[in-house]
Amino acid sequence: MNKNLIVVSALMLSSSCFAAKITRTEYVDTWKETAIQQMMEHNIPASITLAQGILESGSGNSTLAQEGNNHFGIKCHGWTGKKMYKDDDAKGECFRVYKNASESYQDHSTFLKTYNRYAFLFDYEVTDYKSWAKGLKKAGYATSSTYPEKLIKIIEELELDQYDSGMTLEAPELIVNNESVSNKHSVMLHSNKVKYVIVKEGDTFYKISKEFGLTLKQLYRYNDFNSEKDMLEAGDVVYVQPKKRSNIFKRKRTALTENMTVAEVSQKYALNAKTIMRLNGFTSPDDIIEKGEKITLR
Repeated sequence: MNKNLIVVSALMLSSSCFAAKITRTEYVDTWKETAIQQMMEHNIPASITLAQGILESGSGNSTLAQEGNNHFGIKCHGWTGKKMYKDDDAKGECFRVYKNASESYQDHSTFLKTYNRYAFLFDYEVTDYKSWAKGLKKAGYATSSTYPEKLIKIIEELELDQYDSGMTLEAPELIVNNESVSNKHSVMLHSNKVKYVIVKEGDTFYKISKEFGLTLKQLYRYNDFNSEKDMLEAGDVVYVQPKKRSNIFKRKRTALTENMTVAEVSQKYALNAKTIMRLNGFTSPDDIIEKGEKITLR
């Protein structure tokens, strides 16, 4: 075989082994929607999730991220799934391995909500990334004494806190008969991190379910209207994702400013009606709660 050809082949093989590294900006573009979704479901700041992912995985370039889809350096801690071992604080430590990186993001949220030492973090506002950063160090997430400063620096350099604020999310495009049209609803984000739309004249449950790719059963389950309500009215709030359930680490009692049914409270506060009933001893979504009465909402 020609010596020059051998050299060229070797160089090509060598270069193919070194894929271009993911930049921090590329990492954010790839995972920001996932981080926001986790924030809406679990009340963990998207900026914190993204910054931890960048720091713990080297923007997705680390061996742990590449081979184990583990973007948050989460160790085994009773994990029954696939594992891998690498040197960290000690030699040959056990780390969780995931089927894909999205599973890693979900487990990161579950991990923080499962262990009691992180419970106090959920008392902070979702926009208070500095307290979250310091709290993670206090709770023992990382051993580095400068862990909070590193997270805060990443967040501020990349302006990740923009993903923590309440926002209006544009509804996706709807394809009808192979023609692309814009949905007429803008998706709003409740302060409780649940997506909803405001009903317009002529809207029906069926129209909204089709617009957002939901079944009627799903849409009914996401909303808690009084049993007599069979038609939507302009101005009604309709949730297009499941409402929050109770948080065992954070209880909140609220005094009502008007007479409301359990169902109406559920719609106003984006909280599951069955959860409100269970927490307060109600037996029906139609039970009336009088003005001034304090109820537990989470």
